[in-house]
Amino acid sequence: MGTPLETRADQAEAIVDRLEDAYPDSTISLRYANRLELLIAVILSAQCTDERVNEETKHLFEKYDGAEDYANADQEELAEDLNSITYYNSKAEYIRTSCETILEEHDGEVPDTMNELTELSGVGRKTANVVLQHAHDIVEGIVVDTHVQRLSRRLGLTEEERPEKIEQELMEIVPEDDWQQFTHLCIDHGRATCTARNPDCTDCVLADICPSEKGDGEIDLASGEPW
Repeated sequence: MGTPLETRADQAEAIVDRLEDAYPDSTISLRYANRLELLIAVILSAQCTDERVNEETKHLFEKYDGAEDYANADQEELAEDLNSITYYNSKAEYIRTSCETILEEHDGEVPDTMNELTELSGVGRKTANVVLQHAHDIVEGIVVDTHVQRLSRRLGLTEEERPEKIEQELMEIVPEDDWQQFTHLCIDHGRATCTARNPDCTDCVLADICPSEKGDGEIDLASGEPW
């Protein structure tokens, strides 16, 4: 079991510093060419891997060009175009309905405020944060996906379980300049080392400060269950 630093703020700063050294090129892995493509890719990425989304959007972004194409698409045809994506029927409806709203209320442009984005169908705070950060260069929160949720609990940064609560606690201890990069670093480390089922604690740059480290630790703080 590792020994966390004295304060959560110190712990967060050390985590960012070490992961930046380990993943110097860390960035968003979804592929997109404009704001609408990013919005659609993030909607599709819910409970689905970015790799799968990137494969699906290769042909999707060639077939549909702009909000009007999606808004006017046949629901069944659009769903079929997404059939390798989890919950593709619901996501097709989210995309079509969101694009209708974008056309009717935002002059065909992806909105640039949290309130307006979260009013779109299928868009929660996590999706809105991604779009604001990468489409509009507006950083007003921390994207809490499954990797951030898992790592922030394992590393002793929070005991909260819900993403919204986790985000609020992280925003208090992660330096604001690192809010965007914190997510990418957690995603990279979560994929490479700190996986959900079998984290490789022996090859982890954070093991000595991680209270969930398997060497001596008995509990996975992410799940609350014994290793």
